[in-house]
Amino acid sequence: MASIFSPSTVPVFFLLVLVLLGLGETRDPFACDPKDRATKNLPFCKVSLPIRVRVKDLIGRLTLQEKVTLLVNNAAAVPRLGIKGYEWWSEALHGVSNVGPGTKFGGPFPAATSFPQVITTAASFNASLWEEIGRVISDEARAMYNGGMAGLTYWSPNVNIFRDPRWGRGQETPGEDPILAGTYAVNYIRGLQGTSGNRLKVAASCKHFTAYDLDNWNGIDRFHFNAQVSKQDIEDTFDVPFRMCVKEGKVASVMCSYNQVNGVPTCADPNLLKGRVRGQWRLNGYIVSDCDSVGVFYTNQHYTSTPEEAAADAIKAGLDLDCGPFLAVHTKNALEKGLVTEGDVNGALANTITVQMRLGMFDGEASAQPYGKLGPRDVCTAAHKELAVEAARQGIVLLKNRGPSLPLSPRRHQTVAVIGPNSNVTVTMIGNYAGIGCEYTSPLQGIGRYAKTIHEPGCTNVACSNDKQFGSALNAARQADATVLVMGLDQSIEAETVDRADLLLPGHQQELVSKVAAASRGPTILVLMSGGPVDVTFAKNDPKIAGILWAGYPGQAGGAAIADILFGAANPGGKLPMTWYPEEYLKSLAMTDMAMRPRRSKGYPGRTYRFYNGPVVYPFGYGLSYSHFLHTLASAPKTVSVPVHGHRHGNTTNISNKAIRVTHARCGKLSVSLHIDVKNVGSKDGSHTLLVFSAPPAGNGHWAPHKQLVAFEKVHVPAKSQQRVKINIHVCKLLSVVDRSGTRRIPMGVHNLHIGDVKHSLSVQAQTLGIIKS
Repeated sequence: MASIFSPSTVPVFFLLVLVLLGLGETRDPFACDPKDRATKNLPFCKVSLPIRVRVKDLIGRLTLQEKVTLLVNNAAAVPRLGIKGYEWWSEALHGVSNVGPGTKFGGPFPAATSFPQVITTAASFNASLWEEIGRVISDEARAMYNGGMAGLTYWSPNVNIFRDPRWGRGQETPGEDPILAGTYAVNYIRGLQGTSGNRLKVAASCKHFTAYDLDNWNGIDRFHFNAQVSKQDIEDTFDVPFRMCVKEGKVASVMCSYNQVNGVPTCADPNLLKGRVRGQWRLNGYIVSDCDSVGVFYTNQHYTSTPEEAAADAIKAGLDLDCGPFLAVHTKNALEKGLVTEGDVNGALANTITVQMRLGMFDGEASAQPYGKLGPRDVCTAAHKELAVEAARQGIVLLKNRGPSLPLSPRRHQTVAVIGPNSNVTVTMIGNYAGIGCEYTSPLQGIGRYAKTIHEPGCTNVACSNDKQFGSALNAARQADATVLVMGLDQSIEAETVDRADLLLPGHQQELVSKVAAASRGPTILVLMSGGPVDVTFAKNDPKIAGILWAGYPGQAGGAAIADILFGAANPGGKLPMTWYPEEYLKSLAMTDMAMRPRRSKGYPGRTYRFYNGPVVYPFGYGLSYSHFLHTLASAPKTVSVPVHGHRHGNTTNISNKAIRVTHARCGKLSVSLHIDVKNVGSKDGSHTLLVFSAPPAGNGHWAPHKQLVAFEKVHVPAKSQQRVKINIHVCKLLSVVDRSGTRRIPMGVHNLHIGDVKHSLSVQAQTLGIIKS
């Protein structure tokens, strides 16, 4: 619009209206302003040239001091080259967030759509939903960038494995399964970054690499923790989602973590950063530190003797950008002492500037770019808000339905007692790393759309430190046709820097639930808000508690989604993305023990459904529906042959001919296709999550998990109808296991595939090709 109207001819208030409508320009170009005669014709500003040529030209024009100031998140301006300062740190875990200094709300951008916390969205097991959420968030991020309120580099998603149920940040992750976490990441990244080849809509970053899943437990914090991890667990658990981020998701960034891994800080480990992320996986992007990580490994971990050594170690390891001031302060001295070279610095800058150019930040006028027209009208749209409700509906998990008592009926349950410390919350629903939601619907408000409500919190907050408000809560339950208790946790119990001490409901919550259930005139439904699992064995076994829902942290519209599930306007289809353990599981289980596999001789139980087979409250993948679905295997091969190169010397291809190295197999696109019929024999339409697990052949000792998720698919099936689903299982990637030396192998023999209650045996055989030297 600036080309049509000029400030000299258009009233100021009209320009303001244009901005508010999303039609006006509020951001000057970051660089290469076509109005800047001194720079607009320089090679780094010429869009027609290859990006690598432009990057090389720009770096060649920078002074050493200018280079150093670009190594940190609040990168300085270079006025003589027409380059503005840039704040790299923005967050978009489940919506545009103002946690990082790169994003702020206000003026025409008072809020952004706040989707459910990641653990809840992961429970949908719906890859297309994850991509669509990413697309919406990147629309809003670009709009806010155009309005001068946000950056284009977002340090999300968090793809760490939810290894220990006490971890305060488990809520940020897609759960405990590596393939689920990686698949979530690939799709979310695709939504954020777009699919326009090498160009980026926004730049995502997978964090925190690697083996990071402890914040503050028993006096040990993330700044001092040295994670002792076996090669086996690194390869088959902790690295899987990061590898998928880079190789399949084409993520533009990876963030290294605070902790050490086997004695070396991740941000100073060249084997991890240069060797694995950039070398083996071929990252096309930049590596950034978690905030102040370089300072942490110098100051807290005492890994180096001087700050200059710390700066040099980080840069030489492959770190490109420091979230924090450390590199800006100490790199020049490190250069002068010969600890690092200007070539090393140039390499780091090449990676960050390349990403900025892929984002179009050196292309001049923002409005001329593909997303340059996005503005305030593209944030918090009706469609975006509806997607937030739908995401919550799909992520809510029905854990118990006795009778069945759910769904409630607006005709029979005209008065509902709504009780509990989370019954009328709003901000609690958006979890952590959130921004400001467009609007909020609490559980009380949502239920109020279906029935008359009697509200009693029962406890002042989730700590529930006394029973002073129990009396009025019991009276409400006695008067109502049904009772809904909304209990659980919040960020005071589980959060960044806050790991949980146990798995129980806090304070007197359990007592409140049991007493209200005993007093309730009608059915009692327990709704749980939490990121991590909660031991609710008491409620599972209490016949007075008719139903249990887990809502995670369901986002800005969580209350509406909870009510839609309770009253049957939506059919629950979520599945738990993590195991719900009993409290006894934690007995003598240190959070600091990183081993995934059990050590029975020492009483160590193992971790996650893949390696732990003891008692659970609810298993990974559990979730009920108002419908009943039947599976039939329509077609599936009984055997699959893996082409393998023979070896002239040594038996390196297999161990007793039982497990072939993946690197010795000709994997390509070798896959197994299953066709599965899913029939809805219930009376309600519903979406069903099809989970396919594989149990490898017996006799693999410590290599193999009990079972592992190899595929999943979300399918909508109308009542009394059937849908056929095709599942592809990549043999080398998904039917392989990892031996004790960290080598990935494909076990020969019978793999048992489990799809619900259907079991299929698949014989995997080796097909030897030509002989090669070992």
